[in-house]
Amino acid sequence: MTASLTGKVYIVTGGSKGFGLAIAKALVENGAKVGLISRSQASLERAVADVGAEHALGIAADVGVRADVHAAFAAIKTHFGRLDGLINNAGLATPNAIEHLVEDEVLLQVQTNFLGTVFCSQAAIPLLRGGENPRIINISSASAWHYDEMSHLSIYASTKAAVERFTRDLRLELQGDGIGVTCIRPGGAWTSFADGWNKAALESAITAWKDAGAYMDTGMDVTQVGEAVRYALAQPPGVAVDLLEIRPNTLTSKAIFG
Repeated sequence: MTASLTGKVYIVTGGSKGFGLAIAKALVENGAKVGLISRSQASLERAVADVGAEHALGIAADVGVRADVHAAFAAIKTHFGRLDGLINNAGLATPNAIEHLVEDEVLLQVQTNFLGTVFCSQAAIPLLRGGENPRIINISSASAWHYDEMSHLSIYASTKAAVERFTRDLRLELQGDGIGVTCIRPGGAWTSFADGWNKAALESAITAWKDAGAYMDTGMDVTQVGEAVRYALAQPPGVAVDLLEIRPNTLTSKAIFG
């Protein structure tokens, strides 16, 4: 038996594109409403229009700034009158060899990917406590565990590994409150995730990646990640998906990257 998402309200961080937007669409298609958080107001406006303004609210905020997070969460709960769950999806990466890592880029990844998950979880807990089947889902990455993912993403992969370890303690601490906690670990998918990456750093990363083998697992559709989140949220009270890894299962030649 699965639980209905109809009438439920969920916050999706990094909800204006990629996995986040696919997750938002999956939830709305199953009767939920969504509060979308992103740093870009313009991207949020496009996402809300795409999802449907009657089903979504976009709030511009930096998840790595605790005060911004609490203000955004309060605004979303006030707007919809309730909150049933949080999907910590916001994340970014900057490729570089470890020797050449740039301090600001390292700090931004840690702040967004890991501290953002911590701060958003903190803000959500008191708003979810006492609710009907409340949930927190943290989005990790196959890069945290698998060596055949893109090269030169050591900081991104490390922050996602930290998210997974944090999720274990979060699950234990929230069991007494009846808040289900899930970690979802997606593999490679076609998204705009790499938009804006430094061209030289990306080319270096792809060269190192190709040296590690001729084939890759990638090409999964973002809608499949949205479906994985819906599945986890729809578990009945007292049951939670602990860890769900979803990866493409088709070998693809890396030669497509030139």
